[in-house]
Amino acid sequence: MNRPAPVEITYECMRFLITHNPTNSQLTKFTEELKSFGVQTLVRVCDATYDKTPVEKEGIEVLDWPFDDGCSPPDQIVDDWLNLLKCKFKDEPGCCVAV
Repeated sequence: MNRPAPVEITYECMRFLITHNPTNSQLTKFTEELKSFGVQTLVRVCDATYDKTPVEKEGIEVLDWPFDDGCSPPDQIVDDWLNLLKCKFKDEPGCCVAV
């Protein structure tokens, strides 16, 4: 199955990479894409479809904050997201966070 290419969104010192939800068979290419954009943190908001261990072995932090597709995230996930961004972009301006 063909998946859409990742899309990078940049605003001031913030960079985001919007990605598809890969499977284990696509994980090598997916991880290479993340690294090519300099991703240091990946937030999974869908149910996990792949083993995160190979991604973490490449030095990318993987956070699991799933919520139902098409629904608003719970308040706790919104708070966690905002805290993550505040810390990441303060400590490492220009870094890239993938979703």
